[in-house]
Amino acid sequence: MDSSYYCGMLVYAGIDEAGYGPMFGPLCVGASVFVLEEYNPDDGAPDLWSLLHTIVCKSRKDKHRRIAVNDSKKLKSGSKPADLFGLERGVFAFLDALHNRKPINDDSDFFKLVGSSVPDEPWFKNSTKVPVAVDAQELKINSNRLNRALENAKIKCDWLICDSVDVQMYNKRTSIESKAALNFSMAMNHVNTIMKRYSTQHPRIMVDRHGGRTNYRNDLQLCWPDAEIQILCEDSEMSRYRMQLEKSLATVTFASKSDEKHLPVALASMIAKYTRELKMIRLNRYFQNEIPELEPTAGYVKDGRRFLKEIEPFLADKGINRELLVRSS
Repeated sequence: MDSSYYCGMLVYAGIDEAGYGPMFGPLCVGASVFVLEEYNPDDGAPDLWSLLHTIVCKSRKDKHRRIAVNDSKKLKSGSKPADLFGLERGVFAFLDALHNRKPINDDSDFFKLVGSSVPDEPWFKNSTKVPVAVDAQELKINSNRLNRALENAKIKCDWLICDSVDVQMYNKRTSIESKAALNFSMAMNHVNTIMKRYSTQHPRIMVDRHGGRTNYRNDLQLCWPDAEIQILCEDSEMSRYRMQLEKSLATVTFASKSDEKHLPVALASMIAKYTRELKMIRLNRYFQNEIPELEPTAGYVKDGRRFLKEIEPFLADKGINRELLVRSS
């Protein structure tokens, strides 16, 4: 990577998760990174919704048909593939801007682009044609509009990634650490990668606050024992730290409702959610093929219990270990 490209610019990153609470499906943690060519630190955190207002908004329903970027829970309300429309429009537009129209024909292509591994279990074997809910021609138009807006604003969508932990690994990890610790570890893996990827550009990394707490310094020090970590702020609004590790410098901020205030966090949430949803489509399709009358599940506890009850006879008949499919906590 040509580090001179970033000289005097702002590297602005966001990290968020999807699938923290369900009993089925992976825990996914996404990250997005933008590079702003022109940035005045006195202006504070940039508002990318404002800078890209001609093409990006927060609402799912916009009379100008702009692309919604928001907390993923606000863009998907149902459990049917058609309900992915709001997520899919945004995710595909930004992926197209990043990868310069690299073809995405099925979910396997998508998983490769965002770096998300796919488990070996039979319910994850068969791929899904994408896009699922949005017309391909509309996606092309959206991508062209977004690319023009990014170019005019001198902003680059520079990196989109999603780490996934499947149920088997989730159960293994949570047998020795808490679910919160696993989620934090996954987020910090992204922080570490961003620090290395932009080692001389002092990235500003926004993370949705974990567990509502305000002190993260000790946890950061455990992740980076050799780093010098300075507390810049710890209050009810945010917890901000400056981390120096050899020649790498980064500012990491944990703030509540970050996905409402920082577009990179909202997009990270969308990448994580869309990744999880595609894997749940595979899971549901497998069991519906075996049990035709079975209704799909989003994997969350109340409906997940219904789903588990209905598939338990099949699991017993096939000798499938529940620990490969159902989270233990």
